[in-house]
Amino acid sequence: MDSTHAPPSVACRIGWQSPAPVPEGYRFNAFLEASGGRLQVHGLDLAAFFEVDRSPAAGLADDAMPSPLEIAFLPNIRAQVAAMGRYFRRAIEELGYPAPFHFAFASKANTAEEIVRSTLTAGAHHEMSSDVDVEIVRRMLQAGLLPEDRMVLANGFKGPGSAYARNLLALRREHRRVIPILEDSAELGFLAGRGVDFDFGIRLKRTQGDAGADRDSRFGVNAGELERLALEIDRTQEARFVLLHAMFGASSDSDEQFVQALEPGLDLFARLGRDRRHLRFFDFGGGVPGRTTLDDGFDYERFARLLLTKALDACARHGTRPPSLIGEFGRYTVSEHAAHLFRVIAVKANEAGPPWYLVDGSIMTSFPDTWALGEHFICLPLNHLDRPFRRVRLGGITCDRDDVYPPRGSVTPLFLPDIAAADLDETPLYVGFFSVGAYQEMLGGVRGSKHCVLPEATELLIDDGEDGGFACDIVPGHTTEDVLDNLGYGRTARVGAPRTAAAVALV
Repeated sequence: MDSTHAPPSVACRIGWQSPAPVPEGYRFNAFLEASGGRLQVHGLDLAAFFEVDRSPAAGLADDAMPSPLEIAFLPNIRAQVAAMGRYFRRAIEELGYPAPFHFAFASKANTAEEIVRSTLTAGAHHEMSSDVDVEIVRRMLQAGLLPEDRMVLANGFKGPGSAYARNLLALRREHRRVIPILEDSAELGFLAGRGVDFDFGIRLKRTQGDAGADRDSRFGVNAGELERLALEIDRTQEARFVLLHAMFGASSDSDEQFVQALEPGLDLFARLGRDRRHLRFFDFGGGVPGRTTLDDGFDYERFARLLLTKALDACARHGTRPPSLIGEFGRYTVSEHAAHLFRVIAVKANEAGPPWYLVDGSIMTSFPDTWALGEHFICLPLNHLDRPFRRVRLGGITCDRDDVYPPRGSVTPLFLPDIAAADLDETPLYVGFFSVGAYQEMLGGVRGSKHCVLPEATELLIDDGEDGGFACDIVPGHTTEDVLDNLGYGRTARVGAPRTAAAVALV
């Protein structure tokens, strides 16, 4: 996982940071804008989702949506894939780089069907990491969404005889461009020589003198082991070493730091490539950030130019051809597509600081990284942007002290419209968390029962419509019965039901 967080001692921009109202037409970022005292997101008035009399111009249903509400704006995913492709194409043309760039979606960031479908229709290759992922790929193949020229990069533990390893063998018989990325020679021993030919990759561990290296990493092999494993592949029939995978390992806000961390991998690729005609891909990943706050520290275009320049330099030193580049993008691909909306249901005094605004859901279960890692996300009101603001703290309705935002220990201020508790019924206030589409739902559990048995929120999937507007699908949230069934209470048909024979035998 390439999850990261802003250190609690460092303030970052997560919303409006002034007591003054937001000026009309103010743009927070590329897709968030103030208009008529309301927040427009990709041109949609999100507060209107909760109002029965909202305009039908957006092409949505006339009924008010429930709060909390999850929003997935799928065109954003395709736009992110296209944007990164443009950055690299421009850099390739500018530098005269002689090999192509390939975009791969790191699916562990969000494996929901609509997400994977959107990345594939945008032309992305697919990276996966577990046995269940194989079945996801198989279903995408059956649906005609994964063309035969699309790469499937198989990361993760593939121990000999494991279900994942066995199913990779089966998947290779269905799709020719399955590339297992090896962690050790045992994985090679099981996959090779079984009647199918494989292109293999090897994951390089960042060790010793590498800048920012995680010396405690359990993933990949060091440079010496990688060379030995490459030689073993060379000696194995129906096996080719085609890809070197180098990871940054954690999200970074510095494009220069990211490229610097990849330099040892580029140098190793260039050295190994002198004697290996099949080795052609340099696969990087694990840290290209999405814009989860309003701070724009990572320059994607500069990153592309820096990486290509370093690849050219390394290959010139060793007299080898520059690699085709594969970028595995998880957080970057899906962060910005999702929002989670809440209604403020209470205002409470806080003796220790700014007043509490309580929302009708849980912050910590919706965005686990806020309490686990001190992560920050964009948080803005959906309405009343033309009112004076005041500094507040947000709290969820669970009984957990960490169900708060900004996270405990953070010095980042949060400003929201100044509304008295008595006015909330007549003038409801809605707030949204934005750029929460990577990892948060997967960590919190999809369609699962949450902390303090809060139900799953309703989700609205928004996509391009045929008439130039938007089309949407509604995924209903959980009822109380759904939550109880998840937790096994459906088995308790009546109080005092006799134990089953199997249960009695275990006593």
